[in-house]
Amino acid sequence: MTSRIKVFIADDHALLRDGLRAVLERHPGIEVVGEAGDGREAVKRIEETIPDVVLMDIAMPGLNGLEATRQIRKLLPRTKILVLSMYDDQDSVYELLRAGAAGYMLKGSNSADLVTAIESVARGGTFLNPIVAGRVVEGYVGRGEESRGAPGGETNLTAREREVLQLVAEGHGNAQIAAKLGISPKTVETHRANIAAKLDIRDVPGLVKYAIKKGLVRI
Repeated sequence: MTSRIKVFIADDHALLRDGLRAVLERHPGIEVVGEAGDGREAVKRIEETIPDVVLMDIAMPGLNGLEATRQIRKLLPRTKILVLSMYDDQDSVYELLRAGAAGYMLKGSNSADLVTAIESVARGGTFLNPIVAGRVVEGYVGRGEESRGAPGGETNLTAREREVLQLVAEGHGNAQIAAKLGISPKTVETHRANIAAKLDIRDVPGLVKYAIKKGLVRI
């Protein structure tokens, strides 16, 4: 008897998680092993449950889906990440695929396509929503050889800097960020200075706009 595919749902909307669970639990070949609405909690629980596939939202509080994907891929290389997002822009798709996502779907997709995508990535394949695939092809064709695959500003940030950037954009002060990440306020200041220099953005409103544009936080 073939074992069922273990799926973990990471999304900050409880109603959406409930809907996804209801859809997936009707499928005999899939078992939902857990869920979380916060990126940091998701990483912790995924490490405990070791699912085959993670359904990952991009904009989650605490730790966004992009950084969560990077961390999960390091901790559990065999666990596949299937992004389920409302964003279909080229930058979001490229960043997630570079981070190690095996598939990318839009939240407007139907349940049959979702099951197909889960089965595909669980077998080691990839799956891109047709609209997303079109964006990827358009972006690739439109780029010069030298720019293809070139990292953007956010890619040049360290993992810790990306975490600090998200927390700054969510409105947390240095002391709050230090407490959440277990580092000193002085270290937070250093990270913020590095972020400002790398992105060439010197004020908080600019960082917030950048984070929203990248899908790291939701309006």
